[in-house]
Amino acid sequence: MGLTSTKLELLVGVLAVAALACTIWFWPRLAGKSWRAVVGRVGTLVVDQVLTLVVIGLLVNNYFGFYGSWEDLIGTQTGSAPITLASGGHASGVQVLSSRPAKGGRIEQVIVPGPTTHLSEQAYVWVPSAYGKKKDYRFPVVVALTGYPGDPRNLITRENLPNRMADAIAAHQIPPTILVMMRPSVVLPRDTECVDVPNGPQVLSYFATDVKQALAASYRVALDREYWGLIGGSTGAYCALKIAMTHPEEYSAAVSLSGYYKTIIDRTTGDLFGGDKSLEQKNDLMWRLANLPSPPVNVLVTSSKKGEANYKSTLAFLAAVKPPMQASSLILPSGGHNFNTWDRELPQALPWLAQQLHAPAPARLTTQPTGDGVSS
Repeated sequence: MGLTSTKLELLVGVLAVAALACTIWFWPRLAGKSWRAVVGRVGTLVVDQVLTLVVIGLLVNNYFGFYGSWEDLIGTQTGSAPITLASGGHASGVQVLSSRPAKGGRIEQVIVPGPTTHLSEQAYVWVPSAYGKKKDYRFPVVVALTGYPGDPRNLITRENLPNRMADAIAAHQIPPTILVMMRPSVVLPRDTECVDVPNGPQVLSYFATDVKQALAASYRVALDREYWGLIGGSTGAYCALKIAMTHPEEYSAAVSLSGYYKTIIDRTTGDLFGGDKSLEQKNDLMWRLANLPSPPVNVLVTSSKKGEANYKSTLAFLAAVKPPMQASSLILPSGGHNFNTWDRELPQALPWLAQQLHAPAPARLTTQPTGDGVSS
């Protein structure tokens, strides 16, 4: 059974209840002072507590999406995948694993290769129904990133991004836009914080350039920066801001949901900078605002006055922004670092991002991608 399966939750839950019932039933027999009785009492309590903790752990993991499989949990999943040629596609394009109808369009499960960084990652691509109708048009793209370790499926099941996008398009709030849902942790179990690690994975470059090129080789998307935006939560929020600020020639807008502004270094990241203080500074967004030219990007940052640890740092970030960069904020009165808070922010944040991008345009008016596309 899979780590996130309902059957596993039910099985462990039944075992926990059964163990508690057995403890109550046999407890009088274990009331003696002999060493066997003492060991029996300790053993039953340990079993009860372990099973209860496992049930709680499974429920919390499935709710927040920390780990998507046993391989994620024990650290044996590397995040890589074989790159093969998709039918009708190009060697530099995505590998389509599956496709299914969805509200307002369809969802394709793909592998996005990185020919320059030699990285690859699974993604879910929501393609609006207008894509099949305007065959001579190229479309804008929103790249959505999870937190760490994250599971891109949570962007569908927990944050409901495809349905939100479909509703906004149907309400004429935004133009038809392709949605790409990924996690930033492309070399799990390591958290790279979207850093180009010296002598290691070049994660920032992967998202800044490889992802765009691979998608352009498989879908009718425009490569111009005005057609590309990013949105993310937690670690994905930091990555979205950093990718846009460090590569404004590739992305023109970003949304940070409960994001932070400086690389986190802990046991999950290891040494990301190899002692290079200059590289560490360049990944500090506050340092960039104070010491480097302001990038010509539009960003939206969110926080809560009560419940979010990033409230003060978000105010400091907003105060540090200088033209031509533009920053907007969405500050809730209260809300924690969780999906419930982001669900309250997304009805405004997602349309805001899509509205910053150019609408679909005839191919002759946009930068031509390298491929003709695997989708229609």
